[in-house]
Amino acid sequence: MKIIVPMAGRGSRLRPHTLTIPKPLIPVAGKPIVHRLVKDIAKVLNEPIEEIAFVLGEPAFFGDEVVKSLEELAATLSAKASIYRQNEPLGTGHAIMCAEPSLSGPAVVAYADTLIKADFDLDTDADSVIWVKQVENPEAYGVVKLNERNEIIELVEKPKNFVSDLAVIGIYYFKDIGVLKNELQHVLDENIVNGGEYQINDGILRMMKDGKVFKTGTVDEWMDCGNKAVTVETNGKMLQILEIEKDEVLVSESMENHDSTIIPPCFIGDNVKLVNCKIGPFVSIGEGTVVENSIVKNSLIQTNSVIKNANLDEAMIGNFVEFDGEFNKISIGDYSSLV
Repeated sequence: MKIIVPMAGRGSRLRPHTLTIPKPLIPVAGKPIVHRLVKDIAKVLNEPIEEIAFVLGEPAFFGDEVVKSLEELAATLSAKASIYRQNEPLGTGHAIMCAEPSLSGPAVVAYADTLIKADFDLDTDADSVIWVKQVENPEAYGVVKLNERNEIIELVEKPKNFVSDLAVIGIYYFKDIGVLKNELQHVLDENIVNGGEYQINDGILRMMKDGKVFKTGTVDEWMDCGNKAVTVETNGKMLQILEIEKDEVLVSESMENHDSTIIPPCFIGDNVKLVNCKIGPFVSIGEGTVVENSIVKNSLIQTNSVIKNANLDEAMIGNFVEFDGEFNKISIGDYSSLV
């Protein structure tokens, strides 16, 4: 099994946090988004992962440190890491085709801007499985239309009239991704564009017309990381899940607690120092950060920052930040100083 991860986008909706680090590498509940996504997919697949192909943007932004992080991620699953580049933002279908040498055999395609929790048996008899989540407002999403055999027969983008409430979340299984590759090659050759870009859906629709069987896989949780507000919300949801599962150490033994109260669930990284604080619930604090005389809840604070005299709620603070102020719903990027 292979996993194909297109992640070349700059994450403009999550600025300023994505000015210095690609969005898939921003930590949520202590681990980068793409690390959590890949490992959760591997858990659902429950079979050896042979290769993980990452499609990155230009080397100037997705540089050596990014590549090293992704190679280390693949190694934790005993998989080969393949690195490809999408130097122009030409769409989801084009991004997949940038990994053309890896497009053979069974594979999962997963766009690295969401997190999931799922527990189902993958229908490997189907030609493809599109992972979906039941939503209350399907008109805001791309949804699948099913026939009487619960096979997907159509993809409808933001339907004005009700089609179904099963939203496509951007994760797909293909029994042979080489079939998708061939169809996407037709899309590129025939210059079939939607919104000025080459889309994965056009390749999928060609597969459906050719009689390929598409089924659904339903996830229990689908958590977005598209902007600051939903990333903070996702951090809280993930902490709740991890607190129940107890698969990860959330509070490091190396953290220093000086007259501070921690209200779980929280992630507290290595060598964090808390002085006269009230932390939690739903707070993540990255390694090396110092928080003094502060109240923090529902917030994300990354590594090596210094926070003093703050009352934070729904805040997102980057790496190497200095903050001493009264604002509570702030969003501060890396290497900033507000004192």
